[in-house]
Amino acid sequence: TQALHWKTKEGLVRGCACRGTAGFAHVSCLAEQAKILVAEAEENNLDIKAKTERFRRWDTCSLCEQRYHGVVSCALGWACWKTYVGRPERDQLRRPAMGVLGNGLAEAEHHEDALSVEEAKLAMERRVGASAYSILGAQSNLATTYDKLGQHDQALRMRLGVYSERLKLSGEEHRETLLAANNCAFSLGVLERFEEAKSLMRKMMPVARRVLGESHELTLMMRLNYARSIYKDCGATLDDLREAVTTLEDTERIARRVLGGA
Repeated sequence: TQALHWKTKEGLVRGCACRGTAGFAHVSCLAEQAKILVAEAEENNLDIKAKTERFRRWDTCSLCEQRYHGVVSCALGWACWKTYVGRPERDQLRRPAMGVLGNGLAEAEHHEDALSVEEAKLAMERRVGASAYSILGAQSNLATTYDKLGQHDQALRMRLGVYSERLKLSGEEHRETLLAANNCAFSLGVLERFEEAKSLMRKMMPVARRVLGESHELTLMMRLNYARSIYKDCGATLDDLREAVTTLEDTERIARRVLGGA
């Protein structure tokens, strides 16, 4: 691959987890590759799984299988949106393209722009009668953007709504429900509503351990959230702090065993 693209004169970039000389490419080449792969999937009427896998090339490296980050993610987000923006709202690629754009803007820390995109995507999902799961996904992304902008009350309201709907749709043992509960606890902690955060985690951590296992990443995240809610509380007793320390030490031990030491 040439260091400078012969036509666009852009340099090589690498916005993934590849190492050594792997992963370097021109953004325009990455975009063209994704565009061609998706077009071929449409032309050949491939199944939804194959189409989804090819569409992932817009935001995921084909070598290391890690999502692009930073300005590379942002540039590919704009390229993806530009490719499909002219399609009807109900087109199966237009809405995912808006999602790639929103994620790319967030990766580049353009959170105000990401907010506009996420709000527009949620409105579009509702207009076209998208599934409840798609709408909940859009709401979760929007809540994250609210958090990044310091709009923590709005983030919590949306996350509580998502958690409530997840419970109705999938029950408390579904992974997405557990994730929604953890997101709520995080928001409650940010707003210093520690008792509510601790209560929610005490209810859902045993479910996560039973369903996902003690060493699952989400279970560990929930335990970390729980400990944080204890030690950040100004009213914590010495026994509370001991519980927080024990929880953190146990979580670290399991994480090191499963994920490896840093």
